[in-house]
Amino acid sequence: MTTVDMQTPARLEEAERYTAHNYHPLPVVITEGEGAWVTDVDGRRYLDFLAGYSALNFGHRHPGLIAAAHAQLDRITLTSRAFVHDQFAEFCRSLAELCGKDLVLPMNTGAEAVETAIKVARKWGYQVKGVPDGQAEIIVADGNFHGRTTTIVSFSTDSDAKADFGPYTPGFTIVPYGDEAALRAAVTPNTVAVLMEPIQGEAGVLVPPVGYLAAVRALCDDNNVLMVADEIQSGLGRTGRTFAIEHEGVVPDMYVLGKALGGGIVPVSAVAANRDVLGVLKPGEHGSTFGGNPLACAVGGEVVRLLATGEFQRRSAELGEHLHNRLNALIGRGVVAVRGRGLWAGVDIDPALLTGRQACERLAERGVLAKDTHGSTIRLAPPLVVTREEIDHAVDQLEAILAS
Repeated sequence: MTTVDMQTPARLEEAERYTAHNYHPLPVVITEGEGAWVTDVDGRRYLDFLAGYSALNFGHRHPGLIAAAHAQLDRITLTSRAFVHDQFAEFCRSLAELCGKDLVLPMNTGAEAVETAIKVARKWGYQVKGVPDGQAEIIVADGNFHGRTTTIVSFSTDSDAKADFGPYTPGFTIVPYGDEAALRAAVTPNTVAVLMEPIQGEAGVLVPPVGYLAAVRALCDDNNVLMVADEIQSGLGRTGRTFAIEHEGVVPDMYVLGKALGGGIVPVSAVAANRDVLGVLKPGEHGSTFGGNPLACAVGGEVVRLLATGEFQRRSAELGEHLHNRLNALIGRGVVAVRGRGLWAGVDIDPALLTGRQACERLAERGVLAKDTHGSTIRLAPPLVVTREEIDHAVDQLEAILAS
């Protein structure tokens, strides 16, 4: 195909002209996807090693998820929460059971779920813990990524996410990620929650020190503080367990879920907690027109059924071990460090060779899609349906660009 025949340049130019520049995408225009592969408008195939930032844990167009969506599309897609639909109770029950919690509050996007957790934690602090009105404090970690609403960016330490969006919402204390002493020193009588990612994805797939999450749990117990785990990227099979926090045998008071919960088809998010926490909400105090809609519940319910078999968690654990073995073999050969768990890896490229962006551009030229973050780090998060051979192919391409 000649350059004249290619559709990609014209599509990219049109997107550049008519859309706000809040993203800097790779020069690829995707038109189809199946499993771990996507195809662009010019017919070129790529291995998708980003998987929609973990929203596509089950791959593109998983047959079970597509069937659930099609069946629901033929019946009803929206009622609003003014009424109850026939998919709602089953979805909430099955997700609550998966989380080992009493209640679920469905929302749409991950940021909405985080905002929900913040509101619930504050209300719990006032009504249950007895914190003076307006004085609730929530502890978060530096390097966090919980979303992009004005409240959430108020406690971001990423200048790109935060700068020029003030005034900022008060009530948050930021501590170094993985520093137990700093966390302990930050707790006050007004602390209502500790909100953290069990693995920080946007920061470069940072895994906390062994024992840290267990220490956070103990500290919360000792001080009557809620432990809130943001598992939007790390949860639902990504790390080889249903939830990343399980690797330390820790159970949080609240799970914040999203991305993969919608199966890559519709945005679905949720907060799961026991009745003594989520039960503080009363009618009219929080809601969402589309939250828990019939289509979302049909797809989300099928996601829970897929996870209930344990197949995807096992695949992530077994194939993740192979992925990390292959990546670790590149340390000293263009790779500085590798982090992560399961089918999730942060790879630090030697900055003397390539920036993260350059590495991702060269990988795309070789038919592998990944995403950079923070300079020379790239993130690899293939769908959990990926095969061992596909992993080898992707790592072979990374090895090739580092040697070129």
